[in-house]
Amino acid sequence: MSISFSKKLISLLVVPALLLSFTFIADKANFSGDWKLNEGKSEFGQRGARFATKALKVDQKADAIVISKTSASFQGGDDVTTTETLTFDGKEVEGKGFGNSVKKSTLKWAADEQSFTITSNTTMDRNGETMTFASTETWSLSDGGKTLTLTSTRTTQQGEMTTKAVYEKQ
Repeated sequence: MSISFSKKLISLLVVPALLLSFTFIADKANFSGDWKLNEGKSEFGQRGARFATKALKVDQKADAIVISKTSASFQGGDDVTTTETLTFDGKEVEGKGFGNSVKKSTLKWAADEQSFTITSNTTMDRNGETMTFASTETWSLSDGGKTLTLTSTRTTQQGEMTTKAVYEKQ
């Protein structure tokens, strides 16, 4: 009789605990879509929005994310679009940056998988001198996935600068 009571007690405790554990597992945030910069909600500081990324096209897959950024050209004229593919396994990806620069980046999801951070080092040669720029970009969604906030911190020889760009899903 005590075995029967013990089995009932265990089932009364274990089954609800298992059911509750599944209700708190959130899906990984999905950043896919076309995004347009909202300058009014963004904070660019002294830099201003002149060279900010105007638009993003994001294609998130199971193991990687493809990010295309469209910005104004430094020389004027047509906009420039750059595309990079980052993997979710934390491995460093090497790509072409602006001009003759080489950009090495890694992506790391937050523990709750609702945001991620891209850490990059860009190296370029200019007039025989090598310069390296470090940056971190934290991506997060809000407003039911309709708003993307990209907070960037860049470290250069001139110091550190943080900006916040807010994008709206199109």
